Amino acid sequence: MKDQKPSVAVVGCGYWGQNLVRNFHELESLAAVCDLDASRARGTAEKYGVSAVDSFDELLDLPEIQGIVIAAPAAQHFDLTRRALLAGKDVFVEKPIALHVREGQELLDLSRQLDRVLMVGHLLLYHPAIRELKRLIRAGDLGRIQYFYSSRLNWGKLRTEENILWSFAPHDISAILYLLDEQPTEVGARGASYLNPGITDMTLSTFDFASGVKAHIFVSWLHPFKEQKLIIVGSRKLAVFDDTEKVRKLRLYSHRIDWVDRMPVAQKTEGEEVSLSGTEPLRLECQHFLECIRDRKQPLSDGENAVQVLRILESCEQSLQADGQTVAITIRPPKYFVHPSAMVDKRCEIGEGTTISHFSRVMERSTIGKNCSLGQNVHVPSGVRIGNNVRIQNNVSLHGGVELEDDVFCGPSMAFIVVVNPYRHNHGGSDYQRTVVRRGASLGANSTVSCGVTIGKYAVIAAGAVVTRDVPEYALMMGVPAQQSGWICPCGLRLEISDHVGQCLGCGEVYSFDGEVIQNRPARLPLPPLTLRVAETQERLSWKNLTKSPG
Repeated sequence: MKDQKPSVAVVGCGYWGQNLVRNFHELESLAAVCDLDASRARGTAEKYGVSAVDSFDELLDLPEIQGIVIAAPAAQHFDLTRRALLAGKDVFVEKPIALHVREGQELLDLSRQLDRVLMVGHLLLYHPAIRELKRLIRAGDLGRIQYFYSSRLNWGKLRTEENILWSFAPHDISAILYLLDEQPTEVGARGASYLNPGITDMTLSTFDFASGVKAHIFVSWLHPFKEQKLIIVGSRKLAVFDDTEKVRKLRLYSHRIDWVDRMPVAQKTEGEEVSLSGTEPLRLECQHFLECIRDRKQPLSDGENAVQVLRILESCEQSLQADGQTVAITIRPPKYFVHPSAMVDKRCEIGEGTTISHFSRVMERSTIGKNCSLGQNVHVPSGVRIGNNVRIQNNVSLHGGVELEDDVFCGPSMAFIVVVNPYRHNHGGSDYQRTVVRRGASLGANSTVSCGVTIGKYAVIAAGAVVTRDVPEYALMMGVPAQQSGWICPCGLRLEISDHVGQCLGCGEVYSFDGEVIQNRPARLPLPPLTLRVAETQERLSWKNLTKSPG
């Protein structure tokens, strides 16, 4: 059911875990808790009226639990997340996703392989102030972005398994990457250890971006008071996000520089308060995880985002160990081609060797396989899955319920109907149905495929045909509405039918019929005798002959 709330379990009932437990309970989705401290788990379970599970393995065996929320120490994130994914659970793990890039990449690959939701707790991405800053930057209200400065300081909350860089900096790194839509090309970090040798207590990290933007992140747990600020300097306005303020969290300043007697004079203005939603960011983050489970969509703070943050953290750590020496970050170019006029969202998956042509649009959370070809003005919305070696010609728009398997061909200007009844004013949930085109099927130019049908493998839909019902495998469909006009071999030629046996005169393959489904026979019938005139063979194999109506 679309409105049914997913059931989740929280692993780790410590300081931050209690906040997650509270939010998922208020969202009516908390089913169980688990903690190494059995008494703490029982106390939390009694408080919220849920089950306390003694072991993580026992928790993974519960079929009613759909999502696992991990708030354990960072050193355990990789192992717990991996086990949860392998158990078929969707996972929300607090940052960092792991302590090594290779581990984070392994979790990302595993989640994709198993088709599981993998979300990482980069909380700032769900903060109303960060979302508003993203809107302001996109709209150009701040002008050209020049500089970021972030400070995350506090007294206490010390860690022994991770240093301050890995504990505090991921928040600000993820926020800056989200706001800029850009990765740094070079990083540097300096810090010091005062309490425990080898455990850095404060760091100052610097970031250079190809666009010319620079950023500094200062983190410390030896600061006399709490400070959480993000300052953005733009050519038109400056933005200050102060998360320690209760009300006035985001302010804009229109400071300017005037030149008087050829000397720069700074002119200050009063700050302009930006109105924000009062919803708790953690509530929005938890709500987003439940939506991703229910709707099978990719999280904003997904595994790919988390691995990017890990890669930057590792580079900062290298610089830290080298006493501040800068470390270059190699940004690997994509192994696919996108024309400059096309729009491809960041959070979509595109396979190696794929080409996306002029004015096409590929939206987030869509998946395109290897060696595909998308022509001009092709629209691929969120949630669409496209297999390998798929060819989509010009002016084709898919919709969210479409799935194209490997080797499918979509001819120019063919259309997929979005809903079952396009003429109804208000569409209910049942109107939006899955449309599947099986392996090797071909959809001719200007053909139309109704919502909710399945096109069998290697079927051929003739140009201009309108498909209103499921199509058998290997079928040739023609007309309005489309009717079956014969059977087609995967090599693209019509089968010659005799005594319930079909033979392709092109490749010699032989088929037998079982109802409406063709079963491929391993044996081959002898090819036509050589005395068959060449002209007759060419006429029989011609595309014109294949596409004309029977009789």
